[in-house]
Amino acid sequence: MSDEQTAAPKNGRRISQRGIATRERILEAANRLMLVRGVNATTLDDIREASQTSKSQLYHHFADKQELVRALVKYRGALVLQRERAGLERLRSFSGLVRWRNALVQANSLNNGKYGCGLGSMALELSDQDEQARSSLSETFAAWERLISDGLHRMRDSGLLRQDADPEKLATGLMAALQGGYLLANAAHDVAPMEVALDMALEHIKSFLVQPAPRPISHTVGDQAAEMR
Repeated sequence: MSDEQTAAPKNGRRISQRGIATRERILEAANRLMLVRGVNATTLDDIREASQTSKSQLYHHFADKQELVRALVKYRGALVLQRERAGLERLRSFSGLVRWRNALVQANSLNNGKYGCGLGSMALELSDQDEQARSSLSETFAAWERLISDGLHRMRDSGLLRQDADPEKLATGLMAALQGGYLLANAAHDVAPMEVALDMALEHIKSFLVQPAPRPISHTVGDQAAEMR
């Protein structure tokens, strides 16, 4: 299919492959700029210049800034969920949670804690300005939280967590610690507050771990090899 052939609908019309690429370039530029500057401080002219698009191209895809921001909420949400699925869809152990925590902290440390969570920062700016954007952000946070709670359910079902553990509540607490940690790290330009917040939430989850059964006094070489794997 050539870039002049139609490929995807927009407002009842079809968009060429070239048009899809242009729209993607605009969203990528908006994502970069608004992560650093914020939504309100980023203008359409800023985005047009960064994406190297003309006014006619930008307005062909987005009628105004509000429409672009709403599209960006979905775009950024999809990126975050794609990343989080990689770390959480197979979560079955507490060590998996620790690895997930470490990856988030390490990624945020590259910016010295600046900019915070891409979704959280948009929520702070948009929740009182745009109900549609707020609703979309809320749905994305809920999907993110479900990835955590599903992993905790797997841990409970396999006997790693006590039966009185509530995966939904634990996931909400962990998400709140994560977002609060992002906010404090952004204010301090230091990931240390994020580490503290996540570690305290993980310690709470750890308190629900089932205590391992006492090991036998003697075991075979095969048993030892299995434990080392």
